[in-house]
Amino acid sequence: MTAPETTRGAERGVAGRHGRRRDTRRWRPGAGEGRQRRVPSPDREFVASIRAELASVEPVRGCCRVAERAGLGPAAAGEAHSPVVARLAVRLASALPPLPAGPASFDAFEWDVAPEHCRLAWLRGLFLARGSLSLGPSRSHLEFVLDPGDAPELAQRVASIGLPAGVRIRRGRGVVTWKSGERVTAFLRAIGAGSSLLELEARGVARSLRGDLNRLLNAEAANLERAVGASARQLEAIAILAADGRLERERESVRAVARARTATPDASLGELAAELGVTRSSVQRALERLERLALHPAGAERSPAWTRDDASFGPARGVGRPG
Repeated sequence: MTAPETTRGAERGVAGRHGRRRDTRRWRPGAGEGRQRRVPSPDREFVASIRAELASVEPVRGCCRVAERAGLGPAAAGEAHSPVVARLAVRLASALPPLPAGPASFDAFEWDVAPEHCRLAWLRGLFLARGSLSLGPSRSHLEFVLDPGDAPELAQRVASIGLPAGVRIRRGRGVVTWKSGERVTAFLRAIGAGSSLLELEARGVARSLRGDLNRLLNAEAANLERAVGASARQLEAIAILAADGRLERERESVRAVARARTATPDASLGELAAELGVTRSSVQRALERLERLALHPAGAERSPAWTRDDASFGPARGVGRPG
């Protein structure tokens, strides 16, 4: 085989058992291809739909357009971080006079003298430019990332409309945060969210129902585990006392409870009491006595506590004595 043929054979691969060539070349991503395609999660897509809906809100008043552009800040001057915000900035620029020269200031919007509709338009623009929303399995999280000096001012502004928020410094940036699902929903409703907000509320209801159902199932599982463990201990105690003859020396009420437990190992105390015609506490005391007796060897002297318990049983109602 010549050298060119050898090279071509190495490129194509090696021959298999049946003479077919297997391609041994490893795949490498080409231009514009990543090693793993990132598929957006449903929550991320839903957050994107909320932002798109807010960006599509068309203010009726001209003052609201001005306020929303002020909330966008640098994003209104071409520094948008997403296509949705960039399209909003272009739409507002086409309907408003040009922006004044110089950097946009957080204090440029006069919150104290602005009407409520302008305040909400400003908050909508601020959320689209500097806000983020994350939807977790247990709660929603909305935050604004600002300059450290602007974060306390924003917290005061949202508190004045009934939505108090937390403030902290994170990696040199001021962060204003809501971690309450009710406040996140109230804020999104106030700034113009509509159909997407209904889905968010439905998710919250479903999350609450799942939490309640999980708590109920956990409680039922724990109760069942305790009942199975108690029944196993009681059956073992009955077997020990029956083997050494001590069970036959007990009162008929105690023996009746032992027979009922052996016949129905999975029955609850209430079911055993209903079957025997006695109270639930009487069944519980009888089973506890059987467990205590089984812990001591045959012939051990009874303690005063056993004697008192034995006297408190009395004859079982509805259970006849053997003739």
